[in-house]
Amino acid sequence: MKEEEILLLQSMPAASASYGRPPCRFINREYFTVSYESDPGLIRKAVPEPLEPDGSNRVLYEWICMPDSSGLGVYEESGIVIPCTFNGKACNFTAQMYLNNGPAILAGREIWGFPKKWGQPHLRVEDTETLTGTLTYNNILVAMGTMPFKYHPLDKIEVAQNLGKTQVNLKLIPDADGSPKIAQLVAYHLEDILLKEAWSGPARIHLIPHVNAPVADLPVRACLGGTHIVADLTLPYGSVIYDYLNEERRK
Repeated sequence: MKEEEILLLQSMPAASASYGRPPCRFINREYFTVSYESDPGLIRKAVPEPLEPDGSNRVLYEWICMPDSSGLGVYEESGIVIPCTFNGKACNFTAQMYLNNGPAILAGREIWGFPKKWGQPHLRVEDTETLTGTLTYNNILVAMGTMPFKYHPLDKIEVAQNLGKTQVNLKLIPDADGSPKIAQLVAYHLEDILLKEAWSGPARIHLIPHVNAPVADLPVRACLGGTHIVADLTLPYGSVIYDYLNEERRK
């Protein structure tokens, strides 16, 4: 391969790209989110500076089902999102993610810095009435959430605006000698959002300690409720909002 050909490659391996090029379009992307109150000190420990927890002591635990994702395929994921601020502006920090799809793990980590690991999340309706999310890691159940199926409709305009909120990831990639090569906060905004369904209701969540899937490290003090959303949307490229290795900043 010539140098100019190498620079046109979209991802490793060169012989067969691991994922398609963004932007990625998601059709009928389904969210089940449980909001709960947790320990403010542990939230602060989980949030990288200069992000700041928003002071609500809230944690968002998500299950997401993606039946149609351009460039990535079909998969489900589950993880923790923490409401934060950056320079005084509201954002969400993605702290943990577990999913069952290789291309989505690789693209998510390499492009946007999503904290993705392999796991087995599952979102379903049990016995016709209970929206149920589970996360299994190493064949052990580590998270379970439940909510009545389609109880209370939500304002779709407000929900769509919330989906467009700034999202932030901590992107860490080492150099070949093990030293830090990339250490950044990467922000992105979901685009072209078509909100199809939006529901709220009471919810419950159960988190089980696991050393390699530490979702229970942010313990549940009080469950605040759940939401269930179905939407079409687009994930574009992101942008660097903070570079930990910037020499000028570190002087």
